[in-house]
Amino acid sequence: QVQVVESGGGLVQAGGSLTLSCTVSGLTFDEYAMGWFRQAPGKEREGLSCISRRGGATYYAGSVKGRFTISRDNAKNTLYLQMNSLKPEDTAIYYCAADRVLTCPRLDEIPTVFDYRGQGTQVTVSS
Repeated sequence: QVQVVESGGGLVQAGGSLTLSCTVSGLTFDEYAMGWFRQAPGKEREGLSCISRRGGATYYAGSVKGRFTISRDNAKNTLYLQMNSLKPEDTAIYYCAADRVLTCPRLDEIPTVFDYRGQGTQVTVSS
């Protein structure tokens, strides 16, 4: 049984930083591209970032490029999202997702195409 568990969310002031983690079990982690997406209240899900199986390729949405960094530790079956310079508009539930593909898809496909996802972790940025 595949389990995807996000952690690290919380309340932070604008300009602050958070690091999200996502631990995956029940699959061969390095056979899966991994991604992050988020959903804010009343808004559509937004694909944020994707990283290839071995971590050699990373992709970012324009809204987070230069502020967020995706990384993975295949030895620990864990995905990370380092978030810096946080803004109130970053407030959302953040989800981790996994898909057994060779390359990352379009970021807007992550919420719908990826095979597995977690329950999410809340990030709240106060102004």
